[in-house]
Amino acid sequence: MSFSNFVAPWWFLLLVGVAVLAAAYVVVQRMRRKRVLRFTNLELLEKVAPKRERWSRHVPAALLLAGLALLTVALAGPTAEQRVPRNRATVMLVVDVSLSMKATDVKPSRLEAAQVAAKSFAEGLTPGINLGLISFAGSATVLVAPTTDRAAVTQSIDGLKLAQSTATGDALVAAMASIDSFGKVVGGAEGPPPARIVLMTDGKETVGTRKAFDAAEDAKKAGTPISTISFGTEDGVVDIEGRQQSVPVDDDSMKEIAKISGGEFFKAASAEELKRVYDTLGEQIGYEKKQADASKPWLLLGTLTAMFAAAAALLLGQRLP
Repeated sequence: MSFSNFVAPWWFLLLVGVAVLAAAYVVVQRMRRKRVLRFTNLELLEKVAPKRERWSRHVPAALLLAGLALLTVALAGPTAEQRVPRNRATVMLVVDVSLSMKATDVKPSRLEAAQVAAKSFAEGLTPGINLGLISFAGSATVLVAPTTDRAAVTQSIDGLKLAQSTATGDALVAAMASIDSFGKVVGGAEGPPPARIVLMTDGKETVGTRKAFDAAEDAKKAGTPISTISFGTEDGVVDIEGRQQSVPVDDDSMKEIAKISGGEFFKAASAEELKRVYDTLGEQIGYEKKQADASKPWLLLGTLTAMFAAAAALLLGQRLP
């Protein structure tokens, strides 16, 4: 622990006083011993004074000095890194609803498993997070603008419908536009809240006016990382107009989008893995590490130690130290 971990380290100067008291106690004890040795009536001395002084009589003074030292640390304002809920942030949840999401390689289907996990993610976010929802297939639709109303988001997740094509880039553009609009409204003197996009998809981009990689570059410039979730397996197939069509996941594209934007890539090949991914994201997004006050334990220990010192003095010497 360094002085940078204390709000007011100058209070440590009081430790000089504690050291002076300790030294004074030692000097007084030595002077007391010398005065006893000058007692000339040795026969009487043996009767009124024990042959060996007990070490326990120093316990009250030692406890009192330790208590003063602990209280001094508390006054210096120690801080520690703690995980605290974010009080402001914006998250856009972007969910793929292309026809490949009806594949049943993830039971009961990719879409249904995604809906369950996404609702759990929405409900578990800390209250200070503003969450929005976008669905995309051939085009992107903003279903819910950023809000702290979790019910609106979960209801919209329940209502997700499948459609043709995959316009990943357009979905990211729509997410950035929603974040920008919301930031201008709530920014204030502190500026817009920090933002992140969570993109969950299972396939390659097939259509769109803006390429996903270009949109990821825009997100990087705006300081908005994109966390990508590649959902599904290599064995997924769907029935489209009576024909079986293979719909393997596209991990490479999702990795690249995350890399370009400064976000993280996650792979989920089952409903359980997807839930774990969302739980991890919820922890990362909903909480942050800050230097918080950590003086209470020192204050408590110092006070208790001083109380024990007083009790020990009364029990061992029938007087306060």
